[in-house]
Amino acid sequence: MKILIVEDEDLAVKKLQKTLAALDAGANVVGVTDSIKNTVDWLTTNPQPDLILMDIELADGQSFEVFNLTDVKSPVIFTTSYDEYALKAFKVNSVDYLLKPIQKEELEAALNKFKKIKGTSDINIDSIVKELQQKLQPKEYRKRFLVKYGQKLVSVEIDEIAYFYSDGRLNFFKTNDNKKFVVDYTMDELEDMLDAEKYFRISRSFYVSINSIDKIDDYFGNRLILGLKPAVDKEALVSREKVTEFKKWMGK
Repeated sequence: MKILIVEDEDLAVKKLQKTLAALDAGANVVGVTDSIKNTVDWLTTNPQPDLILMDIELADGQSFEVFNLTDVKSPVIFTTSYDEYALKAFKVNSVDYLLKPIQKEELEAALNKFKKIKGTSDINIDSIVKELQQKLQPKEYRKRFLVKYGQKLVSVEIDEIAYFYSDGRLNFFKTNDNKKFVVDYTMDELEDMLDAEKYFRISRSFYVSINSIDKIDDYFGNRLILGLKPAVDKEALVSREKVTEFKKWMGK
């Protein structure tokens, strides 16, 4: 197996070479490049390798740019320090990824995967790279909501909203200055619109902002009850299954 390593950290390169040698006597590292430019130059002047081990973050940018500059036909294992949850859906594709620091067992599993698909699958590297790029792009959250206020429509900035809640029929939000508005989205729809760093869904019917929480008390059934500002006309209970996650969120 002829392998190209694309990595700009010398220690990471040496570790990969050592691990590859230990895992597969037939693994032959035919080249090492440390930048987008060097990688493009290598790929355009050498036969395509059987496999590429490619770091996403290089000194001169993200390695995705390589695929815009030259035709890459080889299967790729991406290496990255990105959070696993940002990439979990990517693992079902033909191309794998490994989180740094790379563990021997994970590299072995990835190599075994490529040996199984080699010669039996057509790898659409372009579509896979595009999918990975999309998953690494920062998510855009809602910045404001357009809501009815009497006979007119008003735009309310997200930073002005203390919390969202449902009474079982309608969904509302309250602003920091205690104004109440009906919002035309379900609680599930709001989940994709709200920044999880700023808003937490404490139950099926409540999203609270970090700044709206005035106090936290224990409540029966291993739940918590929150005192919110401005005051709300229903109990703001943290459901039992959300308590541990809520405490972590509050402690960030």
